[in-house]
Amino acid sequence: MHTRIAAAAIALAAALTALSAAYAGEEQLPRQGAARLMNDLMTGRGPIGGEFELSDGGGRRVGTADWRGKLVLLYFGYTSCPDSCPTELSSIAEAVRLLGPAGERVQPVFITIDPERDRPKMIERYAQGFNPRFVALHGSESETRRIATAYKFFYEKVRRPGSDFYLIDHSSFIYMLDPAGKFTGYFPTGTSAKRIAEQVAPLLGPR
Repeated sequence: MHTRIAAAAIALAAALTALSAAYAGEEQLPRQGAARLMNDLMTGRGPIGGEFELSDGGGRRVGTADWRGKLVLLYFGYTSCPDSCPTELSSIAEAVRLLGPAGERVQPVFITIDPERDRPKMIERYAQGFNPRFVALHGSESETRRIATAYKFFYEKVRRPGSDFYLIDHSSFIYMLDPAGKFTGYFPTGTSAKRIAEQVAPLLGPR
């Protein structure tokens, strides 16, 4: 476990450095804040997670209260993400498939961290392209920031100098919420679908 955590930390640090180099400009990203949030998550310092409610593709308010009795696999990302988001969402989708009938007791959830560009229907189509059971959620900038911070999740826009175009620098963890909606753990970047399924299966209990 410690080896995987260290590897995740190294990978995230490398990604932050690379993205900063590619989009260096007037914006200075809060790297110390990223390190602090990641350290708090990895060490379990302070409360992690909590109840939330956001809008789905149809405009309905949906959240943790709707998934009682299911184990939630939660991922924060955005539809324009070039690498980590599609990789991790694919892993969640494949893990649910590997669980077979037990996968019906897993609720995959995707929350956009780019509400400025990601519209509700767009997010829904994107997430459900990986698995039709995904719930895709959209909130205001302030709602999104509040929930992300509660889960010790770091993200920040990185703009190309002289342009309105931006990517989003972000950590990349798959969060697990137990059937009561409580944070129960996370999977580091790059965890295989097989490993996720193996870890989730015992938590689902008897049918």
